[in-house]
This record gives sequence, structure tokens and C-alpha cells, in this order.
Amino acid sequence: MLKIYGVYRSRASRPLWLLAELDLPFEHVPVIQANRVAHPHGPEAPLNTASAAYLAVNPLGQIPCLEEEGLILTESLAITLHIARTQGGQLGPRSEPEDALMVSWSLFAATAVEPPALEIQLIQRSGGGTSPEGQAAIAIAAERLRRPLARLERHFAAEDYLVGGRFTVADLNLAETLRYGQAHPALLEPFPAVAAWLDRCQSRPAFRLMMERRAAEPE
Repeated sequence: MLKIYGVYRSRASRPLWLLAELDLPFEHVPVIQANRVAHPHGPEAPLNTASAAYLAVNPLGQIPCLEEEGLILTESLAITLHIARTQGGQLGPRSEPEDALMVSWSLFAATAVEPPALEIQLIQRSGGGTSPEGQAAIAIAAERLRRPLARLERHFAAEDYLVGGRFTVADLNLAETLRYGQAHPALLEPFPAVAAWLDRCQSRPAFRLMMERRAAEPE
């Protein structure tokens, strides 16, 4: 059976959302980040990314990780693309061109969207968004997102989804990277088509279930 290591409050949210979409059976091993544990090597510590038992699975000590019949995958977007390609039905590619587009959009999400969007979230989460320095840093990150968001705005002005006119793993991957940027409410105001697309993605029952489970975990 497919096994996912990682908690919902991590990039494991991506494969966990996809598995909820597909209603696939899997084993969930809730590995927590070591920096969230006071004494990660202590005898009472929960399974975490510094635990010897987990490092035996993923020596990088990062989550999520997929284990399936001897296959180990350690990058969240590689994991979702693999699941979609092998078991994804309508969320996976119907053809080689669709497969290529889903990979392309997922790499776009990882390289053009996630770094500045994550920076916005980290600043806001630390309370830095209330200081002049934090606000300036958020403005810089938002400016870095302007060009990729403009690219997406043109796409979603004509299309409801990224590939094939339907919700796929490409949308899921992009939505989960862009979610970080929602910590800055004004980010999507100049991009109404992107905002509408993100709302479509986040209105899906499987996304809401994933977020409910995420909220139930300790911060």
C-alpha cells in the first residue's frame, strides 16, 4: 500500500489533498518537523524529521516522502505527479502532451511562485508584516510574483484550469504553492481571473477536508 510520511502542516498537504481527491487507500505516517519539537532526539519525542527511524527512509530529513513497493520519492510535486500519472484518473494526464504540460506547470509553481509566496507567509507568520521592514519585504516578494501572476491571469482569462479544461494535479500543485501568498490579502487584487481560479480549487471538498485535518493538528 502507498505510504505517505509527513504532517498536514507541511508540504505533505499536496499529496494528502490529492489522495483525498482520488479517495485512494494509503497509510499515513505523521512525521513532524524537528524544529517544532523541543528535544527531537529525546526518548519521548514524536517521530520527527531528525529521528533515526525517519532518516533511514529519507536521509535528507525532509517531508513529505512517499514509499510504494520499494519506490521512495522525496519531493512533494514529484510525489503528486507520480500518483496522478499512475492512479489519478481525470486528475492525471490523458496524453503525453498533457503529461508534459502538467510537469511544466508544476515546475513553474515550484520555481516562479513558491519562493516569493512562501516568503510572504513566513514574514506574516512571524508578525513581521506589521513593521515597516516587514511590509517592505512583503512588497518586494509581491513584486517578484507580479510577472508569474500576470502570466496566469492571461491564461485564466481564457481557461478555467491549467490543462485540458479540467481540474488536474497541475492545478493542485500550483494552488498549494500560491496559497502561501494568500497571507497578503492584496496580492491577487490586480489578478481577478487568478483569484477566481484559486477559489474554484479551494472550494473543492477534498481541499476543505485537507484543511480541516491540517487545522486539527497542533501548530
